[in-house]
Amino acid sequence: MIDHTQSVSKAFSRKSFVYDEFGENHVNLTRMRERVYAAVNRHIPPNSHLLEINAGTGLDAQNIVRLGHTVHATDLSDGMVEAIQTKIKTAQLDGKLTAERLSFTALDQVQNGPFNAVYSNFGGLNCVQDLRPVTQHLPKILRPGGLAIWVIMPPICPWEISLFLKDWRVATRRLRPNGVVANVEAVQFRTWYFTPKQVMRAFGPQFELLHLEGLSVVTPTADNKTFAPRRPNLFKRLVQLDEAVSHMWPFNRMGDFFILTMKLNS
Repeated sequence: MIDHTQSVSKAFSRKSFVYDEFGENHVNLTRMRERVYAAVNRHIPPNSHLLEINAGTGLDAQNIVRLGHTVHATDLSDGMVEAIQTKIKTAQLDGKLTAERLSFTALDQVQNGPFNAVYSNFGGLNCVQDLRPVTQHLPKILRPGGLAIWVIMPPICPWEISLFLKDWRVATRRLRPNGVVANVEAVQFRTWYFTPKQVMRAFGPQFELLHLEGLSVVTPTADNKTFAPRRPNLFKRLVQLDEAVSHMWPFNRMGDFFILTMKLNS
């Protein structure tokens, strides 16, 4: 476990130098982020105090602060935390955005709580095999009725499955029961994929499901930056279809990610 944690930290420290640049002019990734922010607006009251886990460079935290919330952003990686601190200084977000180097399996040590909600974007939680070491601390750091909005990668991704004839390894990688080895900035570590049912089971009976939706169900995956500018008309039609089906069963359980919103019972 120590080796795995160190590998993840090293990989994303290296990634911190290029992460924001990849998102520039990335039409579909921007659309996906807006979907997540819409979920935050829909479920979390204005002027709330939020905790972000696996916060990356703080790009989401910065945008959610602009929605009117305060955010305490945490990440395991030194490089990512430094990037957050840079954003705090350059965007003059003192008092609105704070940063802490912390693993999401050690949330009992988190500063600045309690929180109205905890959110996690774009699959950082797929870096652990068991989510219970994360969820076990949530009742202690969330206020009564607090929310968790998690964006997690599921086993079924229609876009990747459609590539079966081109590359069967990519098409089936999420279905492997023992996870797959990810390569991030030349550092390898294992990742796992979760169904919504598995995630809800990890939350336990203290939480109830509020909402579930697929994210990028029929549109390209987040790592595909070229499809939208190359085929804008087809991309537009796929977005329309994606928006129509992503809240419906069974599509709300699949995609590049799903957005799961859970509520702590008062």
